Amino acid sequence: MTVDAQLGVVGIVVADMARALAFYRRLGLDTPVSADDEPHVEVALARGMRLAFDTDDTIRSFHPGWTPPPAGAGRMSLAFALPDPADVDALHAELTAAGYHGELAPFDAFWGQRYAVIHDPDGNTVDLFAPLAT
Repeated sequence: MTVDAQLGVVGIVVADMARALAFYRRLGLDTPVSADDEPHVEVALARGMRLAFDTDDTIRSFHPGWTPPPAGAGRMSLAFALPDPADVDALHAELTAAGYHGELAPFDAFWGQRYAVIHDPDGNTVDLFAPLAT
């Protein structure tokens, strides 16, 4: 089965939201200072892409066993948008059947998405998501 997954979000897990956003503001990202105290911040990029920042606590809110990587290791993930919640389940099943590590099985997330996490061959995090029906 092949589904049309579109790269939609690059996610960065941050230990300190204010410190991280200050850095990215210096690179030209438009984020209000009021976002410094938020647990999740998204910045719209060109062509519908988004850059998302999540605190360690935000990640632990849906993945209780998550621990930050060692200092110097990456804290970024790629997130692929799928058209339908069933596509998240199907693609997750296809990838795990092919031998890739499924970090989080598909679930209905409190923020309104069907969501799953898989690792690429090098251990990088790849999120799969689709909007839940309203």
